[in-house]
Amino acid sequence: MEQADDHCLSKLQLTQPSNARPSVLRLREILAACSKSIENGDTHQSEALESELVNCLDSISEAAETELDNGDIESEAVEVLNEIYQFISSPSLDQGTLDTLSFDLPKAVSKFVRVGRCLDIVDNIIDRFVTTCSPRDMLSILCEALDFQMTKATNYIAPFLSGLSRVIRSIQKRHFEQIKVVVPVVLNALKAVDFETNDGDVKCDTLHGQAMDIASSIQSVCAKLDGKVNEKLRSLLGLYVLQIMALFSVSMSYKVSSCIPFVSKLSRFLPFCGLSYAGLITGSDIDAISDNIIREDEDDYIACFSYIKPGACLSVIWGDISEEVAQAAEEKMSVLKDELATKQTERWQAIDGEQSDYISYMPSLFAALQAVQMIIIYAQDTTPRKNAFSLLKKLLADIPYSERFDMLRALIVNSDSPSMIALLLDLVKGEMYAEICRKKVGTDVQQIDAEAHPKPSFWTASILELVELVLRPPKGGPPVLPEQSDAVLSALNLYRYVLITEATGNTNYTGVLSKSNLQKSYNEWLLPLRTLVTGIVSENKTDYDQLAVDMECALNPVELVLYRCIELVEEKMRGIFTTARDMVGKSLNST
Repeated sequence: MEQADDHCLSKLQLTQPSNARPSVLRLREILAACSKSIENGDTHQSEALESELVNCLDSISEAAETELDNGDIESEAVEVLNEIYQFISSPSLDQGTLDTLSFDLPKAVSKFVRVGRCLDIVDNIIDRFVTTCSPRDMLSILCEALDFQMTKATNYIAPFLSGLSRVIRSIQKRHFEQIKVVVPVVLNALKAVDFETNDGDVKCDTLHGQAMDIASSIQSVCAKLDGKVNEKLRSLLGLYVLQIMALFSVSMSYKVSSCIPFVSKLSRFLPFCGLSYAGLITGSDIDAISDNIIREDEDDYIACFSYIKPGACLSVIWGDISEEVAQAAEEKMSVLKDELATKQTERWQAIDGEQSDYISYMPSLFAALQAVQMIIIYAQDTTPRKNAFSLLKKLLADIPYSERFDMLRALIVNSDSPSMIALLLDLVKGEMYAEICRKKVGTDVQQIDAEAHPKPSFWTASILELVELVLRPPKGGPPVLPEQSDAVLSALNLYRYVLITEATGNTNYTGVLSKSNLQKSYNEWLLPLRTLVTGIVSENKTDYDQLAVDMECALNPVELVLYRCIELVEEKMRGIFTTARDMVGKSLNST
């Protein structure tokens, strides 16, 4: 063997024939017989030997993984893998044998990755196949193996990601078509990884780096292409970058400062793919690259890019957090903010005020708002949550008034966080109050097209539907307490505000004062809720533990507002009954 090969083998702690284990000797016999049968063209015998080889490796890997703390079994696994690497690294090995073994060995040896020192050897074995076998075949083999090893642990997929990043650079023909097949496999594997609970030998940072290497490999292939194919591959790279931006941003639960280097490197791909912050935050760039790649009949392909819109918004948010990230994306946040602030009217006027046109922008805005909601709900520090909430209010204020209520309602309906629902209901109440104030001073809401959208208002019957959504959930029964106490309290406060405002103003825009709605709210919302609250309170009277105290603190404000609402409804119902009785009396007297 050549000196370079001898150096690699000694570095990998290759076994010596004199003291080889029985399992290693048996493996050596199978490999030799398999090689001979392949060279002789005996397909039947070679297939049988390949199956025996895989079974032999499976039994050793299963035993090693079952007893991870057993040093002797770990050493046996290392010796077996070293034997395989020594065999496939031999200069005298026939290429046909290497090609044939490449179909089964990568998947078989990958099962050793959780065993002690085996990870590096597995990576070297896969790398040997990548550098010596057909790139087209290895691309298919690694994708199949990666799909086979779909798991929540980073260990299993790491060698295949590393192999794919190398083999992508070696593709000779049909570059776009082959990479288009690889990208969904990689993204689905990354999506399946549970970064928070992962405790394997492969650090999440390493996996981040491997995902970045794949992006770099795709970028290097772009340099070999031109024209339409180059444009399509850049678009595909852009979708890949936005998807992993979302996946890894959610997984990075540690300090923001430690995430900046990775996000900065990832952001460098944005200008290369023709993606700007303005185009990402408005969604125009996303639509452009998606249309360039995804056809209408590719539903499965669309599914692997399910996070590109949140990823686009997060890309801009990272740029706002760190100047280093913005510089990597070749952007200036001050310019972006000025553009969004000064061109608010022009942005909506550009679509000619046609309802069918500007409604088409709502899904993009909805996705952006949901991404901001994720930060409000899950951010660990107070400052990012406050900044995200301020951003949420600014984005909502930028939506035409005629569509703002529908957007708020959609956010409420699609949220499963009681605290977030409470915040959104408070925003609804704030919009209603602002509308009343404008009417009192004789002003009206500015409209893009007053004739098409006459006097839009939050004061409609839809408000009662929002209240009912919380107080009488669609799935039936009263809300769950105390878990949903925040949402329930905000819904009760909204109902009380509407009831008092309509009564004192002698109006009934929402229909809240009609007899049927009063009876409905009383019998279907308030009384069942009172029964639930009083039941919980009575059950906890004799308990003095911390849980009971916390539950009482959560329910006290709900109970106070609830009884006030009941008093108001009973008062209005008595008024209606008295009025009806007086009218009947007058009618009888007149006859």
